[in-house]
Amino acid sequence: MEPSAGVREKFFIVLSGKSRKGFCRGCVGRVEAELQRGELTGLLYGSGGSSAGIPKSGGTVRREDTYPLTRHQAQLLLFVSPASKRLELLRNPQLFAAVCELSQDDLVVVKHKKGHLPALVKNLMQIGRKEDKDDLHLLGFEVELVDSDPSLSSKKPDPLPLFSAADIVQVVPSYSVPHGLQWKDGQCRGLNRKEVTRINSMPNIESHARKVRENRREQSVIQRSSTSHMSLEVGSMVEVVSNSGVTVYGVVQWLGVPERKTDQYAGIELEYEVNGCSDGRHGGKRYFTCKAGRALFVPVTKCKPDGRFICMSSGTENLNPADTPPVPPFEDSDEDAPPVPESEALSLLVGRMKGIQGHINSCYLDATLFSLFGSSVTLDNICRRPADMEKPVTCTLRKIVNCLRRQGFVPAESVMNFRKQLGCDTFRTEEKDPEEFITVLFQKVLCLEPLLKLRSGQETCQGAYTFQIFLAKEQMGPMPTVQQLLETSCLSGDLKFEETPSCLVIQMPRFGNKYKMFSHIIPSTELDITDLLYNSLRECFVCGHLAEYECLQCLPDRKLQPGRIKQYCSTCNVQVHTHPSRQGHSAKALAVPADAASDSPVRRHTMQLFAVLCIQTSHYVSFVKFGTDPHSWLFFDSMADRCGDDQRGYSIPVIRACPELGDFLSQPEEELACSNPSQASELVRRLLCDSYMFLYQKPATPLSKPYQQES
Repeated sequence: MEPSAGVREKFFIVLSGKSRKGFCRGCVGRVEAELQRGELTGLLYGSGGSSAGIPKSGGTVRREDTYPLTRHQAQLLLFVSPASKRLELLRNPQLFAAVCELSQDDLVVVKHKKGHLPALVKNLMQIGRKEDKDDLHLLGFEVELVDSDPSLSSKKPDPLPLFSAADIVQVVPSYSVPHGLQWKDGQCRGLNRKEVTRINSMPNIESHARKVRENRREQSVIQRSSTSHMSLEVGSMVEVVSNSGVTVYGVVQWLGVPERKTDQYAGIELEYEVNGCSDGRHGGKRYFTCKAGRALFVPVTKCKPDGRFICMSSGTENLNPADTPPVPPFEDSDEDAPPVPESEALSLLVGRMKGIQGHINSCYLDATLFSLFGSSVTLDNICRRPADMEKPVTCTLRKIVNCLRRQGFVPAESVMNFRKQLGCDTFRTEEKDPEEFITVLFQKVLCLEPLLKLRSGQETCQGAYTFQIFLAKEQMGPMPTVQQLLETSCLSGDLKFEETPSCLVIQMPRFGNKYKMFSHIIPSTELDITDLLYNSLRECFVCGHLAEYECLQCLPDRKLQPGRIKQYCSTCNVQVHTHPSRQGHSAKALAVPADAASDSPVRRHTMQLFAVLCIQTSHYVSFVKFGTDPHSWLFFDSMADRCGDDQRGYSIPVIRACPELGDFLSQPEEELACSNPSQASELVRRLLCDSYMFLYQKPATPLSKPYQQES
């Protein structure tokens, strides 16, 4: 074992920054001195081979580019090679914390040449020589693979394999192992490895957390037993004991009765790939979409609530959010991260502790940031201005976006710091409206000129960052589309867009948490604003020739496709208004260029839906489109679960894939208007009932130039 004097030593890992005197990203060092100018001088340890654990050089590194480690954490990370894998492990702070706490006979899942396999931790191994006081032993885990084939137990045992901390993909506490599962004889077997020493007892790292865990074991088992048959819903975190006795964990993505089955089944997206599992298909039919090898279909009676979360959130003691997780997610701010590619979005973003972590009424901000920067290509360039670096608040926003796109997780501390830098006390603790935040974000933080230029009648245009729908309820049907709401609102207020906006944020007609004008609103995945552009050529609603007149009174006419803008050429304007029910209409002349021919082609101007903000009982969530495929939709909730109480706990953000939105929205508009929302899936119902803001973009078009505020 290491000498007790080592507890005073300080170690660190380099997270970001350019290489300085040998220190590069992922390297591990030991602090020798802390300089007043915010720098550390220390020893750099070798990353592999015979030099691993031996200081090879010294140097200086900025403190802000490092994260402090205990000796035990440093030794675990030194055995991980290459250095990039160390950073990947740190990006999963909950997993790294669990690896640091591993005890003998804890059940883990390890990366193996045969795939992900369950195994029992048997020993903590010291690797390498220690010939000098500055040398470090590397630490690895000797594990026993769980063998489900009894016939193999008679074979001569092989040496126990050795794995690094990065090879462990899941940790299952020992009390989670089913009582009926019999493990093989746990007697240690010798290893003919050079310079490998077995440590007789596993170190007690994070002793407070371990004590809390031990004290709750008995209570947790009782609670899990009493809640094992509780009702499930889509989004529930569950565990399932496989036929071989291994517990797997996942999220319920589908509930129902599959074809050729009579019992109710749960379609579960597992945390890691398992042989024999699918990508969301069962019996040749697709029920949801996920990464191949992660979809498990089992009877609901086989599912239990995720015991790991029950253990964490039960009992009288509470975990301190300052202690959990022990390592913050890795952030690298040297280069701006592009939007997450569609092919990588599900693996990076979907799951627990994904997205932006909420804290103290921050859901309005979390959901808005995730909607704006989770995948939007149009909004990507606003974090790439050199002038942005002059503002601390903009620099913080840039780090949040980079962290989200690289690691898939942003800790609450980053968002709280951003709220504080916004400069308004109410932004720090109180819940605000996303419309107010968007205005402050674009105008004050990013210094962009208004995204919308609106012209009212013949007056000069005015700028805005969002578009609020104003209309009378009787002007629309019971379940309008966003296209109908926008067109009716613009015509009622005599408004036109001066130009096609690069980003259009439309706020629905609802006020406060209780009142909403429409119980359901159908999202328009493509928004056609051709007829809402000022001085733009438009085609006749009847014959398709160049339009010269527009009629607001024809808007609700049930014989003329109600809810859509009606504009006519001179001939059709006369003919349409000869009908007795339309003779009292007052058509308005459009401004048409004198040289425009009557058969001039009209270019359509459309925008694509990329996100929807929803609110229910003062809580904001968002749906975000992460690719071109109609099924590429994500659901994000920054406070889906919680660990601990309100004082000492922390929120658990969750992102779920929801391809069913694509199936629903791909239906013709006529079928959507006649659909019954109560028969739709949970997420589809939430989208239709709780929508508050719809975000549209014009692809591959930069945002407006920086806004020059008046002095």
